[in-house]
Amino acid sequence: MSDEYPEPGEGNSPAAWTAVIIMLIAFSIGTVAFFFNLQLLVWASVGLLVVGIVVGFLLKYMGYGVYGAKYTPKGH
Repeated sequence: MSDEYPEPGEGNSPAAWTAVIIMLIAFSIGTVAFFFNLQLLVWASVGLLVVGIVVGFLLKYMGYGVYGAKYTPKGH
């Protein structure tokens, strides 16, 4: 990349990782619940998926995003 544009960071931040882990757990629970025809648990996993999205945005707002004040990038 050129020096004119900063590297976007690819979402490698505590906010992104936390959101993705919560959403992966929700998706896994929803898949198993769908297989066993447990409708209430499927909808609960959809709710957990929404919670993961909200937690990701909340952590980003609190400064744990890629360009947040509390985030320190790691070297590759």
